[in-house]
Amino acid sequence: MAAPKFEVLTANRFFLELKLKNSKEPIDGYFMECQGFKRSQELIEICEVTPEKWGQHNSSVGRVVRTKIPGNMKSENITLRRGMTISTTLWNWFKTVEEGGWATERKDGDLVIYDQGANEKARFRFEGAWPTSYKISDVKADSSEFEIEELELAVDRFIRIK
Repeated sequence: MAAPKFEVLTANRFFLELKLKNSKEPIDGYFMECQGFKRSQELIEICEVTPEKWGQHNSSVGRVVRTKIPGNMKSENITLRRGMTISTTLWNWFKTVEEGGWATERKDGDLVIYDQGANEKARFRFEGAWPTSYKISDVKADSSEFEIEELELAVDRFIRIK
């Protein structure tokens, strides 16, 4: 049977790979949710006045023409959520950046999307990531939900490599 030429991938078959310094864990995080993967091009709008006459009475004032051109590329911050564990690796990364170690703590990582047969079908890379915020979910005595650990990362570049 021939492989399908077109397949829509599901959002629940993914793995986010992130390697942190001094980690004692085999994997730095199994994330339940990752969001904010966005790359966009800024817009530059140029406004010119042309000598073209316009209006009902052929105004002597030129016509204003707006042109939009592409500007710089921009990658948005990404947010990673996982069930909180006893590991302090993510917290230690955030703390190192907070204490001034930003330049040495920038990390690269990959978001891999799989098909239903567990075959890698798409790979996105984020580069120069560093934590900008760390948050845990609210706690409540009568709750039976998982405690969630959330990390927001500033990202220099987000690209698709496969």
